[in-house]
Amino acid sequence: MPSARRATTPADLGPAELTPAVFSTAGLAAPRRVELWEAHNASALIGLDVHAPGPLEATEINVRLPKARIARVTASAHAVERTRDVIARCPADSIAIYLALRGDAWFTSADGTHRLRPGEAVVCATDQPFARRFAGGFEELVVTVRCSAFSGLLDPGLAQPKIARFGASGHPSHPSRGTTPALAAGISQYARALARLAGRATKAEQPVPPDEAAVVDLAAVLTGGRAAAPATAHRAAARSYIEDHLTSPALGAEQVAAAIGLSERQLSRVFAAEGISVPRHILTRRLCLAYSLLSSQRSGPQTVADIAARCGFTSAAYFSHAFRRQFGHRASDLRGEAPAGG
Repeated sequence: MPSARRATTPADLGPAELTPAVFSTAGLAAPRRVELWEAHNASALIGLDVHAPGPLEATEINVRLPKARIARVTASAHAVERTRDVIARCPADSIAIYLALRGDAWFTSADGTHRLRPGEAVVCATDQPFARRFAGGFEELVVTVRCSAFSGLLDPGLAQPKIARFGASGHPSHPSRGTTPALAAGISQYARALARLAGRATKAEQPVPPDEAAVVDLAAVLTGGRAAAPATAHRAAARSYIEDHLTSPALGAEQVAAAIGLSERQLSRVFAAEGISVPRHILTRRLCLAYSLLSSQRSGPQTVADIAARCGFTSAAYFSHAFRRQFGHRASDLRGEAPAGG
């Protein structure tokens, strides 16, 4: 049985680390843009050699978690390589998932070259050589997860890159070799869930703090396919559904179980193996969202009670009590208000 993995909360990371960091080549001296872009990616994601035909125009929004990294990348035409020399210099021992949102890209490895259109993703091992090429006006989401995070979930060894569809690109999908259409369709739902989660986490306005355990579970399913434990797939589906419906006051174990095709008893066992109940997980995720909104300077003139309601709480008093118990201080302390509900 895998060891219990408690969800990462703002209490673990602190407010500054919940806020996505932004790096851009805009305003940098043109001759140094590639060098600085390489240095940023080596620190924030993985090391790469970068080649650009002209002054590189690129922006990256980064979220750093203990076991995972999430990014939104927009860039002009360029190419990157992760050669054996780069791997030796900057080992990552991770799985990377690239989800194309806009523009065409090409991924080359020992397995050949794959053209990635918007709505397609590639899953690869970071410490196997690869190269990528991007047309102008490109945008993608990137998720990297340390292989050590998959302990107890699957063997993270990935013999060859995998291609998955997560959106409608208007072109036929080309599943990885050995992947049946049925399995490809099943994997696609997890790719879509990861794209939604990563997209919310890297929004320019009011990003949503991600559930790191959901990121790891989704990445495990995308990496392992049938090799991933059924409990991991069930938990990934449940956590993703919860993230998609977190602000609904009606969200509960019964609704989650019905949505992913399990009984409530089965769902409870899946979460119990991780040392938490479904209601407690939902509460924790709602509190994380509320913390992010309360600490954001962009949440506007909303009161604590307003934000509690936005996060699915029907009682401001209960929210205030739960918030203080979770984080050790009052929600109103973040906004300089009188406590909600009294």
